[in-house]
Amino acid sequence: MGAKLMIQRTILYFTIIAALSSCSSSKLASIQPGALKPVVVTQATPHDTDDPAIWINPADASQSLIIGTDKDSEGGLYLYNLKGEIINKSEPLKRPNNVDIAYQFQIGNRTVDIAVTTERETNKIRIFSLPDLKPVDNGGIPVFEGETARDPMGVSIFTRPSDKAIFVIVGRKTGPSGSYLWQYKLEDSKGTATATVVRKFGSFSGKKEIEAIAVDNELGYIYYSDEQAGVKKYYADHDKRDDAELAFFGQNDFKADHEGIAIYKRSDKAGYLLISNQQKNTFMVYAREGSEGDANKHTLLAEIPVSTIECDGADVTSVNLGGQFQKGMFVAMSNGMTFHLYDWRPIQALIDQAGK
Repeated sequence: MGAKLMIQRTILYFTIIAALSSCSSSKLASIQPGALKPVVVTQATPHDTDDPAIWINPADASQSLIIGTDKDSEGGLYLYNLKGEIINKSEPLKRPNNVDIAYQFQIGNRTVDIAVTTERETNKIRIFSLPDLKPVDNGGIPVFEGETARDPMGVSIFTRPSDKAIFVIVGRKTGPSGSYLWQYKLEDSKGTATATVVRKFGSFSGKKEIEAIAVDNELGYIYYSDEQAGVKKYYADHDKRDDAELAFFGQNDFKADHEGIAIYKRSDKAGYLLISNQQKNTFMVYAREGSEGDANKHTLLAEIPVSTIECDGADVTSVNLGGQFQKGMFVAMSNGMTFHLYDWRPIQALIDQAGK
């Protein structure tokens, strides 16, 4: 082959690669001008991060941790310190999707904090004690038994204030409208966590899927993202015997998918709902307490541009974690197998600015 022909082929090769790279990257929404920068970006997991949760260390909040899912057939739960360093990992899990945390679960003769995650390929939820990430579920608890559509994805935990009973709300890849979500009561059986179905509920538009779920323990509500349709709200306590949809909002505020939901609590009754506008790389902010005179009217307060790429899941706390997180921390998943940790104060400043 002549030198000239070789050079021409080499140029053509790199031209094709550049074009393909440009095409691939164009499918991802660009970061917005003025997007907030994270204080910390965590170490990357081997495969694909999806959803985080914040564990508040009861002895020292500055030693709190982030737990996140690595969503793969060889994935697992990963534990990070506030520097973003991976400090622990669960046993291997078959595509863990979302994760949430509950405190003070009585199991056997001890009380432990727990992380609950969905294990999609086994149709189970898995339960681990914190912060040691040891299983307390005897290999997992099957969910959506008897259904043809299972594939658990979303998960959130409701701790009932009146008696501290713990309930797990589980979503799936697809399911029927009216019973898309199942609610389970967690209990102890001779030192092993078990779960009993207490409720089946949740309307579904049929447009895409329901993954993101969040629970407001103090106000007693469940929120979930009906992707490409809107955000829906229900009572969290099944004993209310009321499965009516309380609110359906955000229908026209998002570019495409409604995704991860985080709840910032300024007090027991006030704060914000932050919901991922996935294809725009922003978070939409709504009043947690609703509007004056109507607790179920949630109108858009602000749009917060962030540096995460196509965020699936997020969590937030108002607890003073020390250091750069004096007013709390917002954590969000990003493409690139990482989670981004944000100081709450710049987020609050943007919300305040939008309200002027």
